[in-house]
Amino acid sequence: MDYQAYFAGRREQQLNELKEWLSIPSISAISAHKPDVNKAAAWLAETLKRAGLEHVEVHETTGHPIVYADYLHAPGKPTVLVYGHYDVQPVDPLNLWETPPFEPTVRDGKLFARGATDDKGQVFLHIKAVEAILAEEKSLPVNIKFCIEGEEEVSSPSLPPFLEANREKLAADVVLISDTSLIEKGKPAISTGLRGLCSLEIALHTANTDLHSGSFGGGVPNALHALVELLASLHDQNGRVTVDGFYDDVQELSAEMREEFKKQDFNEEKLKNDLGLTTLFGEEGFSFVERTGARPTLELNGVYGGFQGEGTKTVIPKEAHAKITCRLVANQNPQDILDKIERHLLAHIPAGATLDITPGERAFAFNIDPSHPMLQKAADAYERVYGTRALFTKDGGSIPIVETLSRVLSAPAVMMGFGLPDENLHAPNEHFNLENFDKGLLTIVEYLKLI
Repeated sequence: MDYQAYFAGRREQQLNELKEWLSIPSISAISAHKPDVNKAAAWLAETLKRAGLEHVEVHETTGHPIVYADYLHAPGKPTVLVYGHYDVQPVDPLNLWETPPFEPTVRDGKLFARGATDDKGQVFLHIKAVEAILAEEKSLPVNIKFCIEGEEEVSSPSLPPFLEANREKLAADVVLISDTSLIEKGKPAISTGLRGLCSLEIALHTANTDLHSGSFGGGVPNALHALVELLASLHDQNGRVTVDGFYDDVQELSAEMREEFKKQDFNEEKLKNDLGLTTLFGEEGFSFVERTGARPTLELNGVYGGFQGEGTKTVIPKEAHAKITCRLVANQNPQDILDKIERHLLAHIPAGATLDITPGERAFAFNIDPSHPMLQKAADAYERVYGTRALFTKDGGSIPIVETLSRVLSAPAVMMGFGLPDENLHAPNEHFNLENFDKGLLTIVEYLKLI
């Protein structure tokens, strides 16, 4: 079958369909857009039906709907569950968009709109790939299910209970996800790891009131001084976290995985120059891509206290605050890490200070062995279309639902992304390169036929 000709002949029609979906402002985080989120779910359900999928259902939740569909007519063949999301990020600041975020526009070979790459554009590829195979061959080489949610951008609160309640309905041999990116143009990648997450906030207290630095300076504890001293105790001079036991459960990188990182040929000098830095920073013995994709971190995201207005106010502050997040890797338990950080903080409180610690988010890391046959076949599919075999990577960000899907369904998660790192997801002027729209369709067809 000549799928390249098939898609070329329908390109304009399919792009117009995608533009319809992208024009719906399905912003899950803003309650005023709930009708738009529902509209986007209904649009998706109708499109799945037209593509030939069966048992199309819009499941209502306490939040936003989950859309399900399937086509199960390949006995003895693997079952693929396609996961994605149709909700999008808010668009602020609106004035930085060159064209309105919900008026999809093609320019310079790119489709600009909120949701173009994250994740409507990439989900759309799977629908059209399935539609193409059904149209050309009247059957699918695998069984397929779709589970597309409307809350990914707000941490997927409704999906885990839906998964638990529908294990049999969603049972699959592989979870297929397109919500990541290539390394760069023409250089495909398959992510074998996503870092987990935990967070906490600290409130450090000294006196029961702010004090005049002339009257009390040099004679009483200063909350800011104490907080700076406490926070400095969390790392050594080389960026290694000094919390006792922080690295105990870290899965060390295999020689094969470190070789995959090297193949990326990442230009650290260019990054340094692009960011206006004189040096990069991090754990000794690891490259930048290893530090940011496969090593755990402890980062200060906000530190504040005392007088912050214009001018000078000679005050000794009675309290100071910090916000901390950790990115975690395979085998680290978020609650265990929070407990270890709390023990460290309580053991290092400066004299005269007390501490309130408020834990926040917790999410496990996702990790998969790149030698898994489902991932190897994905790399084969990329090679057939892009002319170069996909590299196996680990991504520094967190998509907690990937670990949940893989664990609850006991299925490998294959992340075949078709975005590019510079497509401004979550930012103004989000876009999707149409070269990867075209190649993504062909790659998904190849993958479904390979497995």
